[in-house]
Amino acid sequence: MLSDIVNLCKTIGAIADSLSIFRNGIAAMHSKHNFSEFFSKLADASSEAIMPHFRTAFDIENKLESGFDPVTIADRNGETAIRALINEAYPSHGILGEEHGAENLDAEYVWVLDPIDGTRAFITGLPTWGTLVGLNRNGRPYMGMMAQPYVGERYVGTCDSAWYDGPIGRRTLKTRACGKLSDAVLCTTTPALFSQYERPVFDAIEKQVKLSRYGTDCYAYCMLAAGLADLVIESGLQAYDIVALVPIIEGAGGAVTTWSGGSPEKGGQIVASGDRHLHDLVLKQLTSAAD
Repeated sequence: MLSDIVNLCKTIGAIADSLSIFRNGIAAMHSKHNFSEFFSKLADASSEAIMPHFRTAFDIENKLESGFDPVTIADRNGETAIRALINEAYPSHGILGEEHGAENLDAEYVWVLDPIDGTRAFITGLPTWGTLVGLNRNGRPYMGMMAQPYVGERYVGTCDSAWYDGPIGRRTLKTRACGKLSDAVLCTTTPALFSQYERPVFDAIEKQVKLSRYGTDCYAYCMLAAGLADLVIESGLQAYDIVALVPIIEGAGGAVTTWSGGSPEKGGQIVASGDRHLHDLVLKQLTSAAD
């Protein structure tokens, strides 16, 4: 009799555990669904702030004393619009933005913003820039979006799924298989990103691939998630350059890490691959120049 009671208690405990896991899963799904709708609002608001300035005459400021790092009124207005909606809807959340700094970074949820990733493309009228909105949860990328309002495309990811929405309809994003460097399409914004120690390693990898493309900014990572490119190698990135893209890449089945194989959310030396086997092959070559 006693053993029957013990077994019954174990069964009840197992059922309770299963229900708890189920509820947590449903809550997570519901949360991401709500955030997905909110991401769309952020994309709309940033578009309204940014697009009036695209391919028009405006002042360009340089954020660097030595070198050139442009910023425009479109960058600043775009981030202001996004921040206003976040602070209204989620006042307890933190924000890290390229143009207006940080607030409440100890929060469970922290939004990581780059209103125009690819400002150099923006000021030259090229539609390869994008608005990056990332959401960290407990320090790790949780959801992300790249929105390109001029062509009307949005790429969204949750680390376990990713999708595209744009002129050709809504589609699931999926990376493609590519197990050899000789079959790979490699992208980087420019080889000028690399230091004198990093450049030889990048050049050696580039010589092995089928095709390399420059000037891609955030679009390279989205094309990788869409199965149209295989490898992105960059350096000198900030958190706001990469956090939004991590859930898109991982949600589409790809891998993104630092050159040493570490977590990418703080930026630095970044490599993304559509095929995890290819990722491992490339990491072996990048390790010699990894920080």
